[in-house]
Amino acid sequence: MHNARSAAPGSGDRTSGSGGTGATSRFPDLGTVAPGTAVVLVDDRLGDVIPAAAVPALRRAAAVHAVPGLPPATVSALDDPGTPDVPELLAGAEREPVVLFAPDVHSAQAAALLEAGAVLLGAQPPVGAELLDAVAVMDRLRSPGGCPWDAEQDHDSLRRYLVEETYELLDAIEQRDRASLREELGDVLLQVLFHARIAAEDGAEPFGVDEVAADLVGKLVSRHPQVFTEAGSVHDAESQQLRWDELKQREKQRESVLDGVATGQPAAALAAKLVNRADRAGVPRELLTAAGSPGAGLFELVARARLDGGDPEDVVRAAALDFDGRVRAAEAAARADGHDPHRLTSEQWASYWSRGGATSGNDHN
Repeated sequence: MHNARSAAPGSGDRTSGSGGTGATSRFPDLGTVAPGTAVVLVDDRLGDVIPAAAVPALRRAAAVHAVPGLPPATVSALDDPGTPDVPELLAGAEREPVVLFAPDVHSAQAAALLEAGAVLLGAQPPVGAELLDAVAVMDRLRSPGGCPWDAEQDHDSLRRYLVEETYELLDAIEQRDRASLREELGDVLLQVLFHARIAAEDGAEPFGVDEVAADLVGKLVSRHPQVFTEAGSVHDAESQQLRWDELKQREKQRESVLDGVATGQPAAALAAKLVNRADRAGVPRELLTAAGSPGAGLFELVARARLDGGDPEDVVRAAALDFDGRVRAAEAAARADGHDPHRLTSEQWASYWSRGGATSGNDHN
């Protein structure tokens, strides 16, 4: 794992003679290092990339050293400079500028130079750098010596977990629970990383998380030409949706406006998606709400809700949660009267139901 983030400095930060904390020095009788002496932190997530601020220091340095724990590519690029012990390192740094590459500030050599007045150089990791750790952890879990359960999974065995985690994320969004939202987003991300890692092992058509990300970037760029090229601008969300559909149709060479709709999704969501696609394609609305069988009748209700601008899945879910709340309210009222909710008669249910009235399905959470 990476180490440099444990001391995420700004370029050119300088520690005081006691590490900036006023604590007793770990290294008595420290001298003063020559100007230009620096400790350069290398983030192993970024391979052999070094901070730009380290380049001038390297040009002035009379000696370059490295402590253990650096990425092999970095050590190789530095021509394996080795690691002198602290007295030797400090003695050299007193005479002339020395640059020490380190994965963090915790080694004896790095700490000694910093206490003696060396400059600490490092770059803030880019947004998304933590994803590299997530990929590395997933790789370790899936590799020999990792987790036996993770190693046994395949795309099919993980399907139910993807569905479960998605619904848990939806619950967190509905509950406006920020802590749960953060956690559930991570669980959904885990499913993406897991499937990508499994796909990388395929003998016939392997692809990994980089290919997944590259395809996503390509799709986002190609479907937003008004953002990434000189194409005409789009001023509202509806126009953008129409542009997106046109570009998608052209890219995938679809024969039907309904091509690409995932038919495995819940029935209400599937019906809503089909209606939405057909409506945007210009299918007359009266054809979308022609009922016949009971199933067609349900489809008609979904279609009307969608054409009215609502989300049928949310509408049905809200009604289901309201029902959930009413049942729980009736049970609570019965329990308060000393009755066992599991033994209520039809008449008692009706009485407590009317007494409870409409409630929010979220009250019990």
